[in-house]
Amino acid sequence: MRKVHLRPGSILTRPLREGKGEQVNKEKRGVPLHIDQALANRVLACINEDEVVAFLRRLIQAPSVNPPGDVREAIAVCEAPLREAGFSIRLAQLAPEKPNLIAEYGGDGPVLCLNAHVDVVPTGELSAWKHAPFAADVEDGRVYGRGAGDDKASVTAQIMAGIALARSGVPLKGRLVITTVADEEVGGPAGTALLVDEKLVTPDWVIVGEQTRNQICLGEKGFIGVRITTHGVAAHGGLPSEGVNAIEAMARIIVALSDQLWPELERRTHPNFRPSSASINMISGGVKENVVPDRCQIHIDRRLVPGEQPADALAEIEAIAREAVAQVPGASVVVEGSVEQRLATFNSPESPVVQAMLAANRSLGLSEELTGFSMATDGRFFASAGYPTIIYGPGDPRIAHIPDEWVGIDEVLAATRAYALTALALLGPEGAAPGQ
Repeated sequence: MRKVHLRPGSILTRPLREGKGEQVNKEKRGVPLHIDQALANRVLACINEDEVVAFLRRLIQAPSVNPPGDVREAIAVCEAPLREAGFSIRLAQLAPEKPNLIAEYGGDGPVLCLNAHVDVVPTGELSAWKHAPFAADVEDGRVYGRGAGDDKASVTAQIMAGIALARSGVPLKGRLVITTVADEEVGGPAGTALLVDEKLVTPDWVIVGEQTRNQICLGEKGFIGVRITTHGVAAHGGLPSEGVNAIEAMARIIVALSDQLWPELERRTHPNFRPSSASINMISGGVKENVVPDRCQIHIDRRLVPGEQPADALAEIEAIAREAVAQVPGASVVVEGSVEQRLATFNSPESPVVQAMLAANRSLGLSEELTGFSMATDGRFFASAGYPTIIYGPGDPRIAHIPDEWVGIDEVLAATRAYALTALALLGPEGAAPGQ
C-alpha cells in the first residue's frame, strides 16, 4: 500500500462501512430517485450566479499547470467555502504539491461522489491568447482562461451545488462526497487513482465532471496505444537500390491502415458512443537527407467502443502491417502495444445515478440524450473498481486545451443546478420527482 500523507487533523479515522468497496455495484438497492418540488426549489434558491462566477474566476486565477502539477493554491480556494458551509474536510496526497480534497456532508446511508480535477494543461504560446490565461476575463457571457472549461467549470459547479445543498438545510438520508483532485492531466496516479486504490472514498454512485455540454455520458471509450516500427537497410541516397527504405515500407502500412482499417472502424458503433477510431499522431524516421532510412516509427491512438478488446485491436493492426511490409523485400516490422490499455466503460441507463441525472436535466429543460465520452477521464478508475459512474459537466470538449479556452456562464449555472438536483434525488427525502 502506498504511503498517503494526510494533513494534520484530517478525518481519516471514520471506519468504512462493512462491505463497502467490495460489493460496490448496488444498482438494485432500490434507492428512491424522487424529491419534493418544494425541496428542489429550496435548494435551487441557494445557488447565486454572482457567487458561482466569482468562485470560478478565483479558481482560474490560481494557476495549477500540470506539469509540474502544483495544485495547492487551487485546492485552498476550494476548501475554504466548503468548510464554511459545514463540510468535513480531509486532504490526501502522495506529494505535498498534489493534495486531493475530500469534502463530505450528510449522514450514514448511500454515498454520492462528485469528482473533478483542478490541474490544467500548459498554456502554450502566450501570443496566441487574446485573454491572459489566468486573468479569468468575463466577456459576452463567457469566462476565459486556462482550465475555464477543463476542468474548473465542473469543479465550480460541483462545489457550488454541494454548498447550496448544505445551505438549504434539507435533511439527507445519505452522504455527499466531493472529491476535487490533482494529477488528471498526466494520468491521475497521484489523484483519483490514489483515492480509489486506497479506498479513501467508497461511493455507491459517481459523477465525474468533464466537458459534456451538460449531456449525460454513460461511460468513456477504451484505449490502446500502438507503436509500429519498420526496419530496412541503410545506404547512400545516391544508390537507393543498395538499401531497403524503412520510410517507404511504413508508407505502405499507413496506406493499408487508411484503406482497410479506418473504414471498418467507422462501422463499429455503439448506440451511445461515436464510432470506434484510430489516429496516427506521431511519425519519425531517417538520419540524414542523403541516407536511405533504415528505421521508421509511428504511434497510433486507438480508441475502443464497448465490446472491443485491446488485444484484438493490436492484433488487427499487426496483421495489416505485416501484410503491407511483406510487399517490400528486405523490410521487417515490429508492432507493440502500450503499457496502458483499458476497456471502454459503460454504466446501465437504468442505474439510479443515471435516472436521477435524467430527472434533474428534464426538470431544468436540459438534454435527456444518453451518450458516451470519447476521451479519457478519471471515471475509469471508479468504473474499473465497480462503482457505477457517469460523466457530466459544463463546456464543450472541443474547446479544451486551446488558447482562449472558455466556458459559458449559463452552462456552469445549469450544471450547478443539475448536480444539486441529482444529489437531492439520490440522497434527499422521498417525494415527487422534479418537474413532475
